[in-house]
Amino acid sequence: MAKNKIIKRIQRALARWGMFSFYNLFVILPYFFVNIIGRVIVSIAYCFVHNQKKIARESLRIAFGEEKSPQEIDAISRRCFQNFGLGMIEMVYFMSHAKNVKEKVICEGLEHFDQAVKEGKGVVVVTAHFGNFPLMMLFMAAQGYKVNSIIRSARDEKMNAFLHRKRQELGVNTVYAIPRKTCVTQSINALRNNEVLFIPMDQNFGSGKGVFVDFFGQKAATATGPVIFSLRTQAPIIPMFIVRQADNCHKIIIEKPLKIEKGSDERETVKENIARITQIIEQYIRRYPHEWGWMHRRWKSKQSHPSSK
Repeated sequence: MAKNKIIKRIQRALARWGMFSFYNLFVILPYFFVNIIGRVIVSIAYCFVHNQKKIARESLRIAFGEEKSPQEIDAISRRCFQNFGLGMIEMVYFMSHAKNVKEKVICEGLEHFDQAVKEGKGVVVVTAHFGNFPLMMLFMAAQGYKVNSIIRSARDEKMNAFLHRKRQELGVNTVYAIPRKTCVTQSINALRNNEVLFIPMDQNFGSGKGVFVDFFGQKAATATGPVIFSLRTQAPIIPMFIVRQADNCHKIIIEKPLKIEKGSDERETVKENIARITQIIEQYIRRYPHEWGWMHRRWKSKQSHPSSK
């Protein structure tokens, strides 16, 4: 146990050192050169992430079963890691070159978003760990929207402090997922101030506070925040995703607001609409499977009492 803690501490220190080093280097380098460096680093790193590759392949097999061949699974896994690695490199670059974000991002469906903001009740944006999703938040902040994002703290305190400070500087307010009560209060306050709240809701939510809904034909523990916040504040829910383009730019796709469908009671209302949101996320993943983070154990939590969920 002690040995594992030491190893993790070393890994976090190396990650922090790498982040700070690249940040200082990218301040002076042009984007095209950063992109070249990023592709080299990602190609090398892919040779060493054995456990993450194993998890990604397992997740892909759970999702697609016999739909895709082993060769297709491997190809998606490789592209997934490439996109994830390049996304991290890009975000380190844009932390010090925020003015260049608009040159690398186009947006489809912004009229849906603007109409929702005009309602004055805030906007709940549901998204996923899909594409370069932090860049999507940064782009919306650069457009002048008051952006908040529910985020889990980084395990390394120094890294977390650095990222928190940079997000604030770039116009993205951090709402930490833990402690839960504080998260709920800050989220509702942001919406009541007619601000935007981004909620990535595609990860395993095994705390017992979520609901189990279908995701690629399997029951997945899923957070209920988006629907609960919308019911409390009347804020519209808008699905939003970002996809890497062939020219290495990014396209944000903003869907029309999701109308809440009423169930027999609030519990059923929450579950039914979380299921609908999850299906939208699944549709995007099926369309662009290489854009999603398959190295996460999405189906880790199991439903112990199906009749009670």
